[in-house]
Parts: sequence; structure tokens; C-alpha cells
Amino acid sequence: MSATRAAGLVIYRKSNEYIQFLLLQTSYGQHHWTPPKGHVDPGESDWVTALRETKEEAGLSENDLEIHRDVTKTLNYAVNGKPKAVVYWLAKLKNPEQKITLSDEHQDLKWLQLKEAQEISGFEDMNKLLEEFHVKALKLA
Repeated sequence: MSATRAAGLVIYRKSNEYIQFLLLQTSYGQHHWTPPKGHVDPGESDWVTALRETKEEAGLSENDLEIHRDVTKTLNYAVNGKPKAVVYWLAKLKNPEQKITLSDEHQDLKWLQLKEAQEISGFEDMNKLLEEFHVKALKLA
């Protein structure tokens, strides 16, 4: 069985010398917190999906972001017993004060430093990804 594919961007900003990650709370299911991401449509690349989903879910376009295309990681896990693969890229919000516009898919957003982001993510693989991306962001910010 081939994995369902999804893609997204882990967006950060630098605020008061700290790195903060953008997490969105879903308005469905368990109301979990996640970076903007979504399923890859037929014929669409992971990259195009990540950009489209970020625009749809957070109102941010490629022009609003400095995307680090060389900083990427794929998470593989099961959802309802079916395999899923989600590829993420790291992206810096150019204007740290820019407004985020949520879609109906999300009910809340938070900008959080690493430890708080890990606490509300609740998933070990996402926590490792955030830690790895935090190290990269510190070097790039």
C-alpha cells in the first residue's frame, strides 16, 4: 500500500532574538497543532503542495517567506492504520509582524518557542523535526 503524501512548510520568525514556530490548531478531529500542510493533489509536486497549502491555511505566499529548500525532512507515520508521508521545508517569515489569515480548517494559531511548540505538538517525530529545524533556523536567522 503506497503512502498518502502531504507537504507543508515549518514557518519561523525571529522575535526578540528568539526563534518562534507557527503552529495552527485544526478545527476538526482532536484539534491538534501542526504547521501548515496538506495532501498532495494528483499531478501536483510536493513543493507546489507545500506552497498552495501554506497560502490556503495561513494566507502566506512564497513572496512572504524566505524558504530554505535545502532544509527538508519527511515524516512517515500511520493515520487510521494507513501509511502517510509528509515532507516539510523550513521557511522564515520575512516580516515577523505579518498577519496570519486562517482558513476554516483551523481555529487558532500560536507563535511558540521550541519547547512550547514541542509541548503542544504532542508527536515525537514532529518534536524531533522542530528541534532539528530550530538548530538550522538559529544558523540562518
